Amino acid sequence: MRTRLFRLLLVPVDLVVALVIVLDELARPLYRPLLAWFGSFRIVARIEAAIGRLPPYGVLALLAVPFAVAEPLKLLSLVLLARGAWFGGIVLMAIGHLTSFLLVERIYHAGRAQLLTIGWFARCMVWLDRIREVVVERVKASAAWRRAAALARAVRERGRAWLAWLSGRRQRDRNSG
Repeated sequence: MRTRLFRLLLVPVDLVVALVIVLDELARPLYRPLLAWFGSFRIVARIEAAIGRLPPYGVLALLAVPFAVAEPLKLLSLVLLARGAWFGGIVLMAIGHLTSFLLVERIYHAGRAQLLTIGWFARCMVWLDRIREVVVERVKASAAWRRAAALARAVRERGRAWLAWLSGRRQRDRNSG
């Protein structure tokens, strides 16, 4: 009986986490070039090297500042969206995510080795990784995920076919003109 109740209570959590994972997977190809571009600046490499030389709690303090800005922005954006302020909500969400992608992730990866020397932080990261793995497994095992993956493959294949057709058409236009 407890197991069924526990599983029932996990349904909303699974739905929210699945939505976040799906949105992250959809957005990743969009923000990956931005991250590469941002990371290509010499100053960014120098800052990351300096972060890598900081003591563990120095990296943690540095990580806390943009994190403390980005996460409340994301929550506030959801409130705006819920109230019907679509433009403001979307803009605020974009700013929150850009802050996360460009600052929080860069600082975390630059100082990861130091952060993992903090015992409680390392345990939290292991715990979060395990939770994410379990939830991702559950989501990917669902029929909805299989259907969404099949749809994504079909869209990719259609897109590739369209790009090949467009490329062939351009080539024919160049040859004829």
